[in-house]
Amino acid sequence: MESSIKYRMAFASLKGMNRFLAMEILRRTETEEAFFSMNERRLSAMLGFNNRILGDSYRNEAIVAAEKELDFISANDIRTIYFNDEAYPSRLSECDDAPLMLFGLGNCDLNKGRTMAVVGTRHATPYGLDFVTRMIESIAEKVAEPVTIVSGLAFGIDIAAHRAAIKCGLPTVAVLAHGLNMIYPAQHRSAAIDIVKSGGMLLTDYRSSDAVHKGNFVARNRIVAGLCDCTVVVESADKGGALITAGIASAYNRDVFALPGRISDRYSAGCNRLISDNVAALIESGDNIIDMMHWPVKEVESTQRELFPVLTDDERLVVDFLVEKGEAQINQLSVALNRNVAKLMALLIEMEFKGIVITYPGGRYRLA
Repeated sequence: MESSIKYRMAFASLKGMNRFLAMEILRRTETEEAFFSMNERRLSAMLGFNNRILGDSYRNEAIVAAEKELDFISANDIRTIYFNDEAYPSRLSECDDAPLMLFGLGNCDLNKGRTMAVVGTRHATPYGLDFVTRMIESIAEKVAEPVTIVSGLAFGIDIAAHRAAIKCGLPTVAVLAHGLNMIYPAQHRSAAIDIVKSGGMLLTDYRSSDAVHKGNFVARNRIVAGLCDCTVVVESADKGGALITAGIASAYNRDVFALPGRISDRYSAGCNRLISDNVAALIESGDNIIDMMHWPVKEVESTQRELFPVLTDDERLVVDFLVEKGEAQINQLSVALNRNVAKLMALLIEMEFKGIVITYPGGRYRLA
């Protein structure tokens, strides 16, 4: 088994190697070990082309490096996930630039249920941080099966998403831009431990020997986007990694959502542009995502209704509407229920006194 992993790691590390080239080479050589066992002349004749990756010395160097990495992953209980393994993320396998080999610490099933990327600026504001918490709480509470939250362990929105997921009992995956021999930023080491302990995973396509440089952080965004059914951008300036992730997700034909903000807010500029350019759909709550992704929700309606006091006919209409939509402003209720705004306002005040509804900022009503 270790021998097989060694040859797979070496094969995946070859420059320019992608899924399609790998499949074509393996179709002819049958195994990775055979690829490394043949001499350059025979291999070139079999494949019908010559290239530096077929050179004897280059392939030998790849094997030596893989042997060293094998020692590291064996000593640290790190999982290797190869592109033709059953455990390889099926969503990511649909992406042309997906890595051949992934390294994971943790036991999260990357093919189970639904997955959502949450990304944004490192300079998150209270507005963005509060939204991340409420959005993930709503999704954890309402979606019928756990949604895996994927992000990049960075400061700001990323770490807020990981922590909210852990608090709500959802698995969360941190995609790293370096090998599993380190955690960056170091301040999030304890959070990384919590991610693994809570059924999540630290995931990367980099080996422990790979150098860390700025380009890694851009490259890892394709994995964040590729792992997920949808990507949510919470806050971003007019340039930044979150916008790159959103663009990649859109190119992968995945749904993209963005939280709008005031035009004067620096860290809402990117989100507002994604929305205005029709790259992302505007969201105001976790309920918007649940509705637009058509995720099945838990059966809670009957339980909620039993907790209410005896309702008048008008109160029942309001309750039914809020059960379906999650929240609404008075103008929405007026149109939907065909009720006069003034009378509806009086009704809602009475329902607040009864503890049936609660008013939230922005004049939004939700069930208590």
